[in-house]
Amino acid sequence: MPKTPADGEAGPELNASTSGELNQDSINAKKGRPTPKRNEVVEARKRPLVSADRGEARKSSRAAMQIERDKQRIGYANGVEKYMPLRDRGAQKRFVRDFVDARTSVGEFMLPILVVVIILSLIDVVAVQITTIALLWFFLAVAVIDVLLLGRSVKKKLGAKFGESKVESGVRWYAGVRAMQLRQMRLPKPQVKRGQWPS
Repeated sequence: MPKTPADGEAGPELNASTSGELNQDSINAKKGRPTPKRNEVVEARKRPLVSADRGEARKSSRAAMQIERDKQRIGYANGVEKYMPLRDRGAQKRFVRDFVDARTSVGEFMLPILVVVIILSLIDVVAVQITTIALLWFFLAVAVIDVLLLGRSVKKKLGAKFGESKVESGVRWYAGVRAMQLRQMRLPKPQVKRGQWPS
C-alpha cells in the first residue's frame, strides 16, 4: 500500500523524537539523576558551604560555654547562691562560713607550717629533725582540738538561731574543713572580716 505524504512526513519526525527521548533517558540513567537547570546551578553556588556554617556554630558554642563557665566560677567565688554546689547552699552553710571566716583558726596555718617542717627536715642534724617532728605533732594536736571546739560552737550557734531540731547534719565537718584551709584559698571567698561575727 503506498504511503501518503502525511505518513511520509510524520515518520521521520516521530523517529527523531523517539530517538531523542531514548538518548536523554540513556544519559539520565547513566548519571543517575536529571541534568540540573542553569538557575538551579547558580542558586547552588550562592549557598554557603555547610562545613563553614558548622565551624562558626562550634566557635559560637565554645565561646558561649566559656562565658557561662566564667560566670559560674566568679559567682561561686563571690558566694552567689545559684552558682554554688549543693554542699554550699543554704542559710546554715552561709552562717557556718561567716562564723569560720570571722575567727582565726589554728588549722589555717597548716600549709605554711608544713613548708617549714620540710625545709627543716633537710638539715642533717638529728636534734633539729627530732625537734621539728615533735613541733609538727604538737601543732597537729592543737589544730584538731581547735577544730573540735569550733564544731561544737558552730552547732550551738546554729541551734540558737535556727532551732535545735533544724540543724543540718554535717555542719561541724563543713566548718572543720573550711577552718583547715588558708583564708586566701577558701571557696566561696570570705564575705566577712576577722571579728565580724554573723548575727
